[in-house]
Amino acid sequence: MGAGNRSYAARRVIFFVPKIAIRIRAAICQTEFGFALPEFGHNVKRAVTAFMVDRTDPRPGEILLDPACGTGGFLTCSIRHMRERYVKKPEQEKQMQAGLRAIEKKQLPHMLCVTNMLLHSIEDASFVRHDNGLARPYISYGQSDRVDIVLTNPPFGGREEDGIESNFPKQFQTRETADLYLALIIRLLKPSGRAAVVLPDGTLFGEGVKTRLKEHLMEECNLHTIVRLPNSVFKPYASIGTNLLFFEKGKPTKTIWYWEHRVPEGQKAYSMTKPIRLEHLKDCVGWWGGAKRKGREEGPRHGKSRPTRSRRRLLEALIADALAPAATHEEAA
Repeated sequence: MGAGNRSYAARRVIFFVPKIAIRIRAAICQTEFGFALPEFGHNVKRAVTAFMVDRTDPRPGEILLDPACGTGGFLTCSIRHMRERYVKKPEQEKQMQAGLRAIEKKQLPHMLCVTNMLLHSIEDASFVRHDNGLARPYISYGQSDRVDIVLTNPPFGGREEDGIESNFPKQFQTRETADLYLALIIRLLKPSGRAAVVLPDGTLFGEGVKTRLKEHLMEECNLHTIVRLPNSVFKPYASIGTNLLFFEKGKPTKTIWYWEHRVPEGQKAYSMTKPIRLEHLKDCVGWWGGAKRKGREEGPRHGKSRPTRSRRRLLEALIADALAPAATHEEAA
């Protein structure tokens, strides 16, 4: 049976088997409408996902990876983005589908992601691997594993089982999942490859391994933009400071721009009934400066920092500056 026939058969099974349909509806809630049931773990609000995809701008012919894909939110958003902007011919659709890569460790989200791909007319969803990318030795990832784009939200607060950290160089060894994924992402990007990653404050503030990872990130990549999100963006599933890191591999960081996103005026916080929406991020898109990030200006909620001799403390100082007004704003609201 060909890939197209398999996809068609799978869709028929999905719609006619009630138990599967229930699971699929839950997956659609997460990836299409921006909320998740507790059993599916971490989730990224759809507006945040769409913003990250839009700023990264994947195109057919590029290899795109989500190494912790969950039910496939970044994948479906990227597929939609490319179809709306770039896919005009059948060969471009084929190029787009051939460039998708994904890994998911947990069985249920993996199954839902595969199904989600079929529902989005992906002919062969076998590119979604049921695996733990952290379980493979870091040095075994070679040229054939390199990708053009990484879009991902590593699980916050996760800790890997004993032995996983030994797959990484000694200076990066830790059991914290998000930290290990950051090291892996830097490794997997091609020269000039670009990434957008959701990370908690802990990854940017911490000492020891976290400090070495930040130094490595800034030496290997141009960390050009950090978007600071309010603590309430991911409520009720998480209530921690969260940041969107945008970086490109190949040149060291020279200037880091940051943007502090605030809850809209008149609203105390984001919630299930009043979630963040894409239009809330339009001011950041306007400030961004296009693909080359030209014409950015400093202001009360956005600025820049230039690394000097002390890369070690740069991010801590940068985020501390951004955190103070953000925290004050939410408390006042």
